[in-house]
Amino acid sequence: MFDALEAAELLPLPPTPFVLPRWSTATVGPDIHIKVGRTLYSVPWKLIGRKVDVRSTATMVQVFHDGKLVKTHTALDQGKRTDKSDYPPEKIAFQMRTPVWCRSQASEIGDACREVVGQLLEVNVLYRLRAAQGVLRLRKKYGDTRLEAACPRAIAVGDPSCRTIKGILIAGTETDPAPETSGDAGAAAFLHGPARLFATVATPDTTDDIHDDQVHDEAEVEAR
Repeated sequence: MFDALEAAELLPLPPTPFVLPRWSTATVGPDIHIKVGRTLYSVPWKLIGRKVDVRSTATMVQVFHDGKLVKTHTALDQGKRTDKSDYPPEKIAFQMRTPVWCRSQASEIGDACREVVGQLLEVNVLYRLRAAQGVLRLRKKYGDTRLEAACPRAIAVGDPSCRTIKGILIAGTETDPAPETSGDAGAAAFLHGPARLFATVATPDTTDDIHDDQVHDEAEVEAR
């Protein structure tokens, strides 16, 4: 019966094998990620706090909101997948302002600003990137000329940080002359040895003391 009636009616197999997906529901966290199995996946930031439907297969994770596909990720067994474009615009701007960008902007302002930014990004670049960006943001309010003038003063006091530079600009002291010092700062005696340290101290005369001791000893002998 199969060969006679049914075989000719069979349709060809589809070009790709049938995939059995797994559906789940997740809530978008404040960090723009949802948890699917043991993996975190990012979704657009406007969906923070919303519930979404997730279609998972062995190779792909699709996120739906109100029946509309909003995000697709390549599946990952464990870990975290983040698309930076899912962050709010201000977060994207922070990510795009790389150390290379900061150094380039600082060079446009001047040599002193470039030195400050270079020192900030010399170690722990990712940790201090925001500080370097903070220095560059000051140019919008105070201008390149004042910012460039404030940087050498911050370097001179040994604290080329964003907070110090901002304080100088707020106080308007970026053009004040640097404080003068007297060479060794009055520490000549310490720098040139004990002879200079006690040069102005009168040496006590011990001759009279020795004579008094001798007279006292003779009187004691006669008494005995």
